[in-house]
Amino acid sequence: MDKKQIGSVSLQHERGVSTIEFFHPAQNSLPGCLLSELATAIQQAGESGESAVVVLRSAGDRTFCAGASFDELSAISDFEKGKQFFLGFANVINAMRQCPKLVIGRVQGKAVGGGVGLAAATDYCMASKWASVRLSELAIGIGPFVVGPAVERKVGLSAFSQLAINATEWQTAAWAKEKGLFNEVFETVEQLDAYIEHFTQILVNSSPEAMRHLKQVFWQGAEHWDQLLKERAAMSGQLVLSDFTKKAIEAFKQKG
Repeated sequence: MDKKQIGSVSLQHERGVSTIEFFHPAQNSLPGCLLSELATAIQQAGESGESAVVVLRSAGDRTFCAGASFDELSAISDFEKGKQFFLGFANVINAMRQCPKLVIGRVQGKAVGGGVGLAAATDYCMASKWASVRLSELAIGIGPFVVGPAVERKVGLSAFSQLAINATEWQTAAWAKEKGLFNEVFETVEQLDAYIEHFTQILVNSSPEAMRHLKQVFWQGAEHWDQLLKERAAMSGQLVLSDFTKKAIEAFKQKG
């Protein structure tokens, strides 16, 4: 099948930076196969001797990530398949957590659901002013269970609760910066990219050992996430089978 239809994940090393880019024609949504590739690419980037820092980005100049693939969600027919699908997001988040290198996020556009989780799991995240965020899971009868720990870790329980409960409204990039999800917000994607290039080269010339220890300090207290995110994936895997969720997903697909 044409990669343009199934999407892709690429990993490139240049000037001491490993750049991971994912793409899917449906607004960079993530089916299970791409989630698996993304987790593998993050692990490979962490192990590579060609780089000191990792950049996570998506293709295109619009949506950063639309979250879970609705086509795949609607096709889930039993609990194990549902759990395995949501474990895909868990594995990506844990891969970023366990990566010994700092992971820099580049969010050029809107982030929904799992996309917000990806941004939250980076160690330093930069965005354009077009990067609005929304946790839409409750609107389809699930909940941001798997991405929740990563989001709450960055923005705190109050802001996470706001995103989780107010599932139909977008929050601006400025809101996300104020709450700590984004570290920097730029007027244009060009400014975003220019600063990321400048910023990553500073990190490339920093002490690898110091950055590795910093990463351990940042993630202290999350060592139990392997088990926690499995439990959260089971919650979502059960809920996705409900009639409410099946109907809600179909309604969303009709709108699209």
